[in-house]
Amino acid sequence: MTNLASIKAGTGGGFHPASAPDYLPDAQLRDLQTQRLKRIVKQAYDNVALYRRRMEELNVTPDDIHSIDDVVKLPFTNKSDLRDNYPFGLFAAPMNEIVRVHASSGTTGKPTVVAYTREDIDVWSNSMVRAFACYGMHSGDIIQNAYGYGLFTGGLGAHYGGEALGATVIPISGGNTDRQIMIMKDFSVTAICCTPSYFLHVLERAQEMGVDIHDLPLRAGVFGAEPWTESMRDRIEAMSGIKAYDIYGLSEIIGPGVGAECQAQDGLHLFEDHFYPEIVNPETGEPCQPGEEGELVLTTLSKMAMPMLRYRTHDITCIYPETCSCGRGIRRIRRIGRRSDDMFIIRGVNVFPSQVETALLAVEETMPHYQIILDREKGLDRMEVQVEVTADVFSDKVRALEGLQNKLAKSLEHTLGIHANVRLVEPHTIERSQGKARRVIDRREM
Repeated sequence: MTNLASIKAGTGGGFHPASAPDYLPDAQLRDLQTQRLKRIVKQAYDNVALYRRRMEELNVTPDDIHSIDDVVKLPFTNKSDLRDNYPFGLFAAPMNEIVRVHASSGTTGKPTVVAYTREDIDVWSNSMVRAFACYGMHSGDIIQNAYGYGLFTGGLGAHYGGEALGATVIPISGGNTDRQIMIMKDFSVTAICCTPSYFLHVLERAQEMGVDIHDLPLRAGVFGAEPWTESMRDRIEAMSGIKAYDIYGLSEIIGPGVGAECQAQDGLHLFEDHFYPEIVNPETGEPCQPGEEGELVLTTLSKMAMPMLRYRTHDITCIYPETCSCGRGIRRIRRIGRRSDDMFIIRGVNVFPSQVETALLAVEETMPHYQIILDREKGLDRMEVQVEVTADVFSDKVRALEGLQNKLAKSLEHTLGIHANVRLVEPHTIERSQGKARRVIDRREM
């Protein structure tokens, strides 16, 4: 494991791990992955009844794991397993070794609980340092951390990583947008961490306050916790003048820092010495061919408190076969644009919110805030997309509004292959979220 003390300054103002797990030759990386997989499988088998039972059902023991390729012999884990074993059933370490627990928001049923030993916290911080290094951040940065603190993993994950990097961290958490803008301006913030939808809200409010983000030293945004498109990235960068970077993570795996874009902004590097990726067919669970799209499956190689063996993320992506231009040898996945479980079906057509966002942002004069309302009328599914427009457009003539409405409807139909009703609404009509944006309201079962 890379020790945090080995992180040192590199060229170009960025930070690079001195022991170079990001740049290891393939054979050395595989050896490291194999050593860690053997250790973690034994930890799970010896201490978690669920894993021991499932491995026995597959006639597999820790002695059958000889290389990283043997990961396919292991059973899958699903999010329902965390809920079914709430709260401590998947813990593989005694409570006197658990130094922290986090949990999901619990919006459906009981929350999913995750645990960390001191070693796990070091792994998490190490991964976040490497993520910040991917963005070209360094000890001279002032990071405004607007992810939520508390049971949510985002806030403390970014906080510990920023401090381990040697940067100055402002633990402002989410909300209180006017104060966010004041701090950003007065403290000469150079990087911000939050959800992309919330940062768009910050930009809008800054304009209303007469603050031009272009005039501030802010140069990088670390955005995650929700899917966002290239169109939204373009909008953020144009409105702010910063570089907008994606970060990937799941609380079930460790939190943010499982993967990160580099400055090439061409896919997410996975820190696969800690989080081993597979791509499987979401229907069958069978491995996909190299470069083929499928569901991302992750195995934690270093997490001792709560190992995750072949965790099905439901995130749809692919692994890029070629090495990145940045020189890192760790593999990249395509940015997550959709999930196998946020899909909804409308009149027999599979639709993902990211497709709706792409269609809307292709039309000028709209704001990047929308909500999808699903309803049923006389037994037939109905889809309405509420879209915010700029104040100038909303105050325009009825004919101009009708023209924009028609353009949006056509763009949606071209992208989705089905008709959707479009309703234009005034700026700030759609509720802003300080966390993940709630894009879909399904009233069909109400």
